[in-house]
Amino acid sequence: MISRDDALAFVLAGVDRLDTVSVAVTSALGSVLAHDVVAAHLVPPFANSAMDGVALRSVDSAPGARLRLVGTIAAGTVASRSIGPGESMRIMTGAPMPDGADAVVMVERCTFGGTPGEEVVEVADAVPAGHHVRPAGDDIAPGDAVLSAGTTLTPGAIALLRTVGRDRVDVIRRPLVGVFSTGDELVEPPAELGPGQIYDSNRSALVGLLAESGFDPLDLGLIADDEERIEGAVRDGVARCDALVTSGGVSMGDFDFVKTVLDRIGDMRWMQIAIKPAKPLAFGTVPSRGRAVPVFGLPGNPVSSMVSFELFARPALRKMAGHEVLERPTVAAIAEHDFGRRSDGKTHFVRVVVSVDDAGCYRVVSAGGQGSHHVASMAAANGLVVLDDGEGARAGETVRVLPIGPVI
Repeated sequence: MISRDDALAFVLAGVDRLDTVSVAVTSALGSVLAHDVVAAHLVPPFANSAMDGVALRSVDSAPGARLRLVGTIAAGTVASRSIGPGESMRIMTGAPMPDGADAVVMVERCTFGGTPGEEVVEVADAVPAGHHVRPAGDDIAPGDAVLSAGTTLTPGAIALLRTVGRDRVDVIRRPLVGVFSTGDELVEPPAELGPGQIYDSNRSALVGLLAESGFDPLDLGLIADDEERIEGAVRDGVARCDALVTSGGVSMGDFDFVKTVLDRIGDMRWMQIAIKPAKPLAFGTVPSRGRAVPVFGLPGNPVSSMVSFELFARPALRKMAGHEVLERPTVAAIAEHDFGRRSDGKTHFVRVVVSVDDAGCYRVVSAGGQGSHHVASMAAANGLVVLDDGEGARAGETVRVLPIGPVI
């Protein structure tokens, strides 16, 4: 067996960052920025009101001061005239400041009166110049580098790109990843199960994990344990995709045709990793159209398949997508009960439910059964406790946790 670190290092060395593409900003969420983005204009482009209220000259403001109202400025419009001594204008949030005005009194501090055509406002406060005014360029100036290459585009970053007027952006291409399952024992719901058959869950889980991780999955279907069909599926997948993820057929059984095919048409390494679950892993490349396409052969047991994806495929695909941080960080948590194990030379990844107590500390409890076929506990888990080889952890001890879902 080899260590998880050595296996991951081998996998990461076998993948490269994908090329740069131009995409619509509205389609770039989760992608990695390829180049710095530099602003060309002031943001905001003009001085504007930060409040609904009254724009005036600060020198005219005083508790009880009465000013004539000479207009209204809505967002998206400009004042038809400037403001002179003793004058003011109603103004809405985001509307441009009229010439002559240098302050805004919020509407809650104003009392309106007068008659139509002779409206007046009484202000409750004296305000300084600049009060509730956003100056032009207050946020961004021309030439500012607003986003750096390597940034993962979050919703906030998307908003910033639109704010500086960008409709397209250069990003590292997200990997298109093909997924198929193999096994004569597998059946697609809602078909009736025959003797010895089970429903295929791995493919759906892997497609979901790929999408959740920001990659583009391509479902290549369920393939029977037939060498010719498996070879066809592999060749089709590597021709269409940037990477291929298979589930099942990577052990040492007589019907593990995925291994047979990949040995024949690819450059693969078959590993037994010192972890539980997800001990078997295949990784290598298959040539297609002048490219060496990475192939991840994950184990067939459903929990093993998902854990193997998390530990090996996800970091490698993140490297392909241009991310600099490849693995999720672990956090320290308090064990709510014993997490016992026997020494077997492996690192155990235990499915747990992670919560936060009133003091802000992470706490973990088992998510249920820990067999590699126990899908219910994987569905309940939002973390994996990492237990190094040994006797495990006692209740109250601090353990390392790899979060795999939201902690609420």
